[in-house]
Amino acid sequence: MPGGRLTQQERQQIALGLADGLAYAEIARRLDRPTSTITREVMRNGGPTAYRADLAHRATERRAHRRRQSAPRGPQALPQAHGRDAEAVREYEETLTTVFMQTGTPKMMARVMACLCVSDTGSLTASELVRRLQVSPASISKAVAFLDEQGLVRRERDESRRERYVIDDDVWYQSMIASARGTLQVAETARQGVGVLGAGTPAAERLESIARFLDFISESIVRAADQAREVLHTAPAAPRDDAG
Repeated sequence: MPGGRLTQQERQQIALGLADGLAYAEIARRLDRPTSTITREVMRNGGPTAYRADLAHRATERRAHRRRQSAPRGPQALPQAHGRDAEAVREYEETLTTVFMQTGTPKMMARVMACLCVSDTGSLTASELVRRLQVSPASISKAVAFLDEQGLVRRERDESRRERYVIDDDVWYQSMIASARGTLQVAETARQGVGVLGAGTPAAERLESIARFLDFISESIVRAADQAREVLHTAPAAPRDDAG
């Protein structure tokens, strides 16, 4: 059933699809499953190059067993606002974590990002993250330090002087700008190599091509981020009172 757990036969089909070089979306289509289900299944069981159906099936059974044993303490036991389905929220948070990991974010950092994204306030304290993710304070501290350095979260103090970690629209803007700066730095370094290797040589031409490409990309990122910030985050004008 599309909404149920993956069967061992389906996992074997996933392994065959990966061996044939099929994209996740195509494997999902053949199994009548959401693409996110296939992505999460593969990424949590070794990735596309190391996925094995038998090992993935046993690992899933072990996780399910541990989840049943620790259900009273797990994140899924937390009460949900707005009438949300707690299990559906937990599954979505796992999917979002997997997507963040695919972009190169380490697992614990991806878990913290996903947890912040699905919170209504967009901000949590260290103790709240520890409780939600069931990990040690040291793990949260290390994850937040990494995300702060990457410009993916920001820190602020609440009325109780507790430090809160925030992920909001401005954080994403600042992250894009930081990414563009990093890309521009690579471009500038590549262009420096042109003089070292000698203009007109194959290596120098390659570096010049890299520099021009990355210049264009970094400028496009900054321009798009500025436009998005202006268009999407500007408060609409108050309606005019014609009667007045």
